[in-house]
Amino acid sequence: MTQTDILIVEDDKNIAALLGDFCRAKGYVVTVAGDGDKAVHLFETYGARLIILDIMLPGMDGFGILSRIRRDCNTPVLIVSARDSKEDKLKGILGGADDYIEKPFDIDILLAKIDGIFRRRYGREELSAGDIRVDLQGKTVYRGEKQVDVTAKEYELLVLLMEHTDKVLDKDYLFREVWGMDSESEQQTLTVHMKWLRSKLEEDPKNPVHLQTVWGIGYKFVE
Repeated sequence: MTQTDILIVEDDKNIAALLGDFCRAKGYVVTVAGDGDKAVHLFETYGARLIILDIMLPGMDGFGILSRIRRDCNTPVLIVSARDSKEDKLKGILGGADDYIEKPFDIDILLAKIDGIFRRRYGREELSAGDIRVDLQGKTVYRGEKQVDVTAKEYELLVLLMEHTDKVLDKDYLFREVWGMDSESEQQTLTVHMKWLRSKLEEDPKNPVHLQTVWGIGYKFVE
């Protein structure tokens, strides 16, 4: 069996299939378990680099799985559950989960969290598409062989878009992730930064190939 990047532990087959498809589209190797006992067996037999864990499961529940895993290892665990009480969240985080996300979840936010865990834990080195390459270790951007001088916010915006290649990210999400909820900047600054990025990375900034606008929604990076 191929080394698993992500073990999805979810008894709702539709949610498991949807999340699995999105993760595989990002290049991750995914295994799915529909109950707690199977999840423990798969993890102890084959391992995984990240576990996405529901709480309400047939057999052993998610908290039991988390406790079992934390006895022996520090593999990242991301809880995704409809149980949204403060007590459940505290139990998950204090039990060793790396994050706790409520259902229904925003798939783009969940994928960003997954990418962030892999980048921080396993040191992903670069993103690339066409003639654009981002060195994540050196935090530098290249167009072809030439390094492109970008600001910190331009860099963060480009990385976020490239981590979600071919997916539309709405303006509110981009602004919140790059500038933060408490930023005093206006959302118009996002438009300005996109204009600057295009001027640096696109052959024809007025007709961009990679950094595209989706009118009325936001932006997407097209490979």
